[in-house]
Amino acid sequence: MNDEPVSEPQSEDPRPDNLRRATSLVLVHTGHGKGKSSAAFGTLMRAVARDWPVAVVQFLKSGNWNTGEEKVARQLGVDWWTIGEGFSWDSDDLTEDEAVAQAARDKAFELLAAGEHKLVILDEITYPMNWGWIDIDGVVEAVANREANTNVVLTGRDMPEPVIEIADTATEMVNIKHAYEKGIRAKRGIDY
Repeated sequence: MNDEPVSEPQSEDPRPDNLRRATSLVLVHTGHGKGKSSAAFGTLMRAVARDWPVAVVQFLKSGNWNTGEEKVARQLGVDWWTIGEGFSWDSDDLTEDEAVAQAARDKAFELLAAGEHKLVILDEITYPMNWGWIDIDGVVEAVANREANTNVVLTGRDMPEPVIEIADTATEMVNIKHAYEKGIRAKRGIDY
């Protein structure tokens, strides 16, 4: 793809020749900028609008967060598992956090293999992978060998290269500036 700025309307169709339809896709949203999970939940909305069965497994957020995305998604019939333990710096026992991350992994692998959902979102999966709590090769294998009609979105900072390699689309969110840098807390309705 050409990343040059577009200064005037395009006169030629930029899409490649011989476009085809895929049975399912793997999308990665990574980087240090805001919007990785939000982009995944935008895809969730499109999928729900098409009457797809959708599942979300959250690897970092705990069930105490009560996010707006979860509330609306559940109202729309999305199957949602918030299996994380929250921020690592708030943990009293990282060994327990690791065990919880592995339970989230098991649920994710079960969903990918079952094929009951047309879209499975693995939100913030990078953290336990990069900490060595979840085997990267195991994630790659589970995603690559998923049920044929199951689309997958994986989110989180520093997505491991083997996951990016199997993705059909990988997007890096870049931080230009963030409210946290000015000392502003996460805002209900904007950030969660």
